[in-house]
Amino acid sequence: MQFNSVQFLVFFPIVVGIYFLIPKKFKYLWLLVTSYFFYMSWNAKYALLIAFSTIITYLAGLFLGKTDDKKKKNLIVAASFTVNLGILAFFKYFDFLLGNVNGILSAVGLKIINNPFDVLLPVGISFYTFQALGYTIDVYRKEIEPEKNFFRYALFVSFFPQLVAGPIERSKNLLGQIDEMSKKRLWDYSKIVSGFGLMLWGMFQKVVVADRCAVFVDAVHANLFAAGTVETVASAILFSIQIYCDFAGYSAVAIGAARVMGFSLMENFNTPYFATSIQDFWRRWHVSLSSWFRDYLYIPLGGSRCSKLKKYRNIMITFLASGLWHGASWTFVFWGGLHGAFQIIGDLLRPIKQKVNDFFKVKTETFSYKLGQIMITYGLTTFAWIFFRARTWENLILYFNRMLTKPNLWIVFGGGLDYLNINRDDVKIVVAFLGILLLGEIVRYVKKVDVGEYLWQQNLWFRIGVFIVLIVIILVYGEYGIHFDSGKFIYFDF
Repeated sequence: MQFNSVQFLVFFPIVVGIYFLIPKKFKYLWLLVTSYFFYMSWNAKYALLIAFSTIITYLAGLFLGKTDDKKKKNLIVAASFTVNLGILAFFKYFDFLLGNVNGILSAVGLKIINNPFDVLLPVGISFYTFQALGYTIDVYRKEIEPEKNFFRYALFVSFFPQLVAGPIERSKNLLGQIDEMSKKRLWDYSKIVSGFGLMLWGMFQKVVVADRCAVFVDAVHANLFAAGTVETVASAILFSIQIYCDFAGYSAVAIGAARVMGFSLMENFNTPYFATSIQDFWRRWHVSLSSWFRDYLYIPLGGSRCSKLKKYRNIMITFLASGLWHGASWTFVFWGGLHGAFQIIGDLLRPIKQKVNDFFKVKTETFSYKLGQIMITYGLTTFAWIFFRARTWENLILYFNRMLTKPNLWIVFGGGLDYLNINRDDVKIVVAFLGILLLGEIVRYVKKVDVGEYLWQQNLWFRIGVFIVLIVIILVYGEYGIHFDSGKFIYFDF
C-alpha cells in the first residue's frame, strides 16, 4: 500500500493504536508483522526476497562477530555482497544488460537472445538491500556488535515507514533504537504531534505539489513534437520541483510516521535547492543515499586523501554508481556522471574563481553573492534532471531539439496550451501551492528544524489552524480532488 492511499489511512492508526497498547516486550514483534503485511500488500511473493536478504546478512553478521581472521572476514563480506547484489542485479538490471548485449549482437549481425524471464522490479529492493549491506560493513568494521536477536534485526531491515523508499537507515541509529525499545519511554506527545504535522506536510508535498506538477510534465513529454521552448523549459523546472516534492514528501511521511511511534529516522532532505554548490546539493539531497555512497564506496576508494587525479576518479566512480543505482538506463548513468563532472569542474575552477573575486573585489559574504550561487546550482541540477526524466536517448534528443529550435514566447502572453489539455486555472493553483512550499522551505532553512518540529513549537491555535488548512488542501486539491488521481511515488521505481 502507498502512503497516499485509503488503505494506509486505515492501516496506520490501527498499527499505532495496538503498538501503544501492547506490552513493550512485544512491540518489536508487532512492528515486524505489520511491516511484512505492509510490504506484502504489493506482491506477497517478493516478501521471500527481503526475508532471504535478511537471513544472509544476519548470518554474515554473526559469522563476522565470531572471527578476527582478516581473510575469513573478507570472505564473509564478499559472500554477503555477492548474494545480495546478485539478487538486485537480476531483478533490476537483467533486462538492461540483455538489451545492451542484444544491441551489440544486432550490430554485428548475430542473432539476438530472447529474454527467458518475466519479472517485475520488487518495490524497495534497492533501499533494503543497501540498508542490509550497510549493516554487514558496520559489523565488519566493528562499529557495532552483531545483532543476536533475529527478529529485531528483521525489523531493522523491514521497518515499514522507510522500507520501500528510505531513508536508508544505518544500523547504529535504527537498530540501536529497536534494541532499546523495552527500556525507554515510547509515548511522547510532542513527537506524536510533530510527527503528525510532518506527515501532513509530506502528503501536501506529494499529492498536491508533486502530482500537479506531474500533470504538466507528463503532458509535455507525451507531446514533444508539438512542444516548444517555453513548455520544455517550464517542464524541466516543474520536474525538478516534482521529483523533490515526490521524494521529500515520502521521506517526510516516513520520518513523521516513525516519530509518532518514538523512532528518530535520519534526515533525508535539507532544502537542497538552497544549496550553493553541487557538493553542497549532495549534502542536502537524498542524504541517506549520498552518505551511504560516501562512507561505503567513496572513502574506501581513497576519498579525497590522495592525489587529485585519484580523487576525481573516486568522485566519478561514486556518481556513476549512484546514477546506475537510480535506474537501469544509460541516461541515469549519464545523469550521475554529470553530477560527478560538475563537482570536478567546480574543484578545478575554484582557484580561478577566487582570483576573479579578488580582482573585481566581489563581496562574497553578501546575500546577492549567495543568491547567485544558489541560482547557478539550481540551474545545473535542473539541467541534469532533464537526462533523468528522459529515460531514453531518443526522447532526450527530441526534448533538446524542441527546446532550442522552437522559440514560442507568445504562449507566455496569452498563447494556448489546449494541445496539452491543461487548464490555466490549474496552472494558477500550482503557482499558489508553490508559494506555500517555498514558505515551508524557508522555515526549514532559517529555523533549522523540519515543519513538524516547527509547528510543535508554536501556540496551539496556530498549530491546529495549519493542520486544518493542510488537511483541506490535501482533500480538495490532492488525491481526492475531482477527476484527479495521485500517482505512485517516483522512487518506488528505484
